[in-house]
Amino acid sequence: MLTRVVARTRRRRVLRLHPAQAVVTGFAGAILAGTTLLALPIARRSGEVTDFYDALFTAVSAVCVTGLTSVDTATHWSPLGLVVIMLLIQLGGLGIMVFATLIGLVLARRVSVRSRLNTAAETDAVGAADVRRVVRAILTISLVVEAGVFVAIFPRFVWAYGYSVGEAAWHALFHAVSSFNNAGFALYSDNLMGFAADPWICLPICAAIVLGGLGFPVLMQLRRELRRPLHWTMNTRLVLTVTAALLVLGTVYITALEWSNPDTLGAYDPMARLLIGFFHSVQTRTAGFNSVDIGLMRDETWVGMDVLMFIGGGPAGTAGGIKVTTFAVLYFILVTELRGEGAVNVFGKRLSRAVHRQAIAVVLMAIAAVMVAAVALMLITGHALDRVLFEAVSAFGTVGLSTGITYDLPPAAKVILSLLMFLGRIGPLTLGSALALRERRVLYELPKERPAIG
Repeated sequence: MLTRVVARTRRRRVLRLHPAQAVVTGFAGAILAGTTLLALPIARRSGEVTDFYDALFTAVSAVCVTGLTSVDTATHWSPLGLVVIMLLIQLGGLGIMVFATLIGLVLARRVSVRSRLNTAAETDAVGAADVRRVVRAILTISLVVEAGVFVAIFPRFVWAYGYSVGEAAWHALFHAVSSFNNAGFALYSDNLMGFAADPWICLPICAAIVLGGLGFPVLMQLRRELRRPLHWTMNTRLVLTVTAALLVLGTVYITALEWSNPDTLGAYDPMARLLIGFFHSVQTRTAGFNSVDIGLMRDETWVGMDVLMFIGGGPAGTAGGIKVTTFAVLYFILVTELRGEGAVNVFGKRLSRAVHRQAIAVVLMAIAAVMVAAVALMLITGHALDRVLFEAVSAFGTVGLSTGITYDLPPAAKVILSLLMFLGRIGPLTLGSALALRERRVLYELPKERPAIG
């Protein structure tokens, strides 16, 4: 009898996962299912079985909405394989726990407390009671934006490029889903290089990327209080301000450095150069499309893009990176220290010290993950630091931009990049919480002492 009670208790502990653990488990399950489907012969255009590492890499890249590819998306996958990739992108963008809650809403008309907690952990909802409303809003926003992009680029494919109606609809749908979810997957071997000077294709895709990268909390507040900026939260103000600043700075930086490069912007007229510069500034928000060859850009341009990709987009959205809010918090901490002030104030509000610790922890864990991966990739592949670091930052930031070395990477390198994409999607703190066996509260404080700094 006692043995049965113990076994039953253990089973309950296994089933009652911490919300962070449930998020990690959900993403891992989606990756496993995607790998299995993509490895099937019917998922490949040639009818052959796809190599396990390529199937795994593609599944991770799709679920983690990254866009890095180890095979040519346009020629390697069959129509079924491309549909699987699109569904994995949508699944990863909206979130595994959001999908689970949606199924519960549709089938049972009720959501369990555990399911609400799981979804709150992923969407950064304010309270578990708000998850039902949050999930419905997320689904509505996603479908509306994707439908808007579809409507914007579908006629262009038909009238300007001579696609049939069915072909144009498929291309418009795939790129609408890929752009809003910041995935960067394209149906062309050269990604979007064929549309580099076409604003009717590039600008709607950019708009969807920016909206997806703002994060769902920001989008939901803008939907409710667009004309009342005084009511905006600190999170909304930080995301909008930093995003706008980085888009402008990124455009100026990339355009200026690549203006005279004949292999990239230099081959186009001035207006097209500005469009391409803006387009790639947007892509560093963790989208990953490219309209010129990234591998032919200047080394200095790569460094700037590394920084932008590392920062990423807004929290609780489809973007990756350390998030613009984390970057902003560190900036204000630095300004406060330089001024010698005691408290960090942002937009008339004081930041909690817990936020300081979280921002520092995220950045340090992210730097450690990227640097360890970069060194490992250098040892495995023999590529130079600039290219390897670019790939590592792109993977962690779930960006998908590449200097062109991903196709030739050995299996061990693909696994490393897959782990980076996974870590970048679920977040360092979420992964750390999921791996922790239990929360530990310290009921005492030790005496203070200050070491010498600097």
